[in-house]
Amino acid sequence: MKIPRNIDAQQLIKALHKYGYEPTRQTGSHIRLTTLQNGQHHITIPNHDPLRIGTLNAILTDVAQHLGISKQEVVEKLF
Repeated sequence: MKIPRNIDAQQLIKALHKYGYEPTRQTGSHIRLTTLQNGQHHITIPNHDPLRIGTLNAILTDVAQHLGISKQEVVEKLF
């Protein structure tokens, strides 16, 4: 499993729509997304281009844990 290294915040937000994540607010350069799938869950994404690999990895891990699936499944579905 290889995480893409050239993803920006807008591409990630668009991809996370597949899991029901919608932007709920923005404070400065950070965008908060919320989903009601499997209960309410929030993630915060910095509006950077590109996202740092460690930041992207942490976001994908958080989404996978909330959904109860592997990070590899999340990466395959989103990218």
